[in-house]
Amino acid sequence: MRVMTAEPVLPPAPGADEYPALDFVNSAIALPGGQFIDLFGTPKGANEWLAERGLAPADAGLQEMCTTQLRSLREHLRALFSARVAGLPALPAPLAAVNDALRRVPTAALLQWDEKEGPYRAAPHPINEVMDHALATLAANAADLLTSPDAERLTACGSTPCNRYLLRHGRRHWCSTRCGDRARAARAYARRTQPKAD
Repeated sequence: MRVMTAEPVLPPAPGADEYPALDFVNSAIALPGGQFIDLFGTPKGANEWLAERGLAPADAGLQEMCTTQLRSLREHLRALFSARVAGLPALPAPLAAVNDALRRVPTAALLQWDEKEGPYRAAPHPINEVMDHALATLAANAADLLTSPDAERLTACGSTPCNRYLLRHGRRHWCSTRCGDRARAARAYARRTQPKAD
C-alpha cells in the first residue's frame, strides 16, 4: 500500500459541512490501486487540517505525539460509525476514548473581550491545551451526529475501495461523483463480462 500525505482531490463527503467529525473520520482515504491518503501523516499536515477548521492556530507547532492522538481518536470514531451503520453495539474502547476526549476541556464558554470587536464567548484553551481542545471538539461533534436524527442517514461509501462515510441524501450511497462513477463502471463491466446462460 502506497501512503500519500498530500491533500486529496476528493471533495468533502455529503454531511461533512454539517458535521466536521465526518470530515475528520474521512481524513484517512483508501484509493484505487492500493493508494492511501492520510491527512494526519505528518504533524505539519495535521496542523494545517486543524487550522483550516479553526481547531488550532496555524503556528501551533504540533508534534508527532499530537498526530498519534488524532489518528487514535479517528480510528475510535471510525469504529463507532461502523457500528452505527451496521446496527451493532459499540465496543467499550471506542466509547471510552470519545468520553475521555470530551472530559479533557471545560465545557463552559467564558465571556471574553476583544479590544476591536467587543464581547464574545469562547471556551478557554491555552496553547499547551490545543490538542485537548481539538480532540474534545471533534469528539463532541461526533457524539452529536451519532445521537441526532441524522445518524439514520450515516452510511459508508458504496464504492470499493473507498472507506469514507457520508450522510445519505435520497438513494445516493457514494461520497463523491468520482466514487459513484467508479461504482457504476464496475457494475457495467460485471454485466458485460458475465457469462451468458444458454
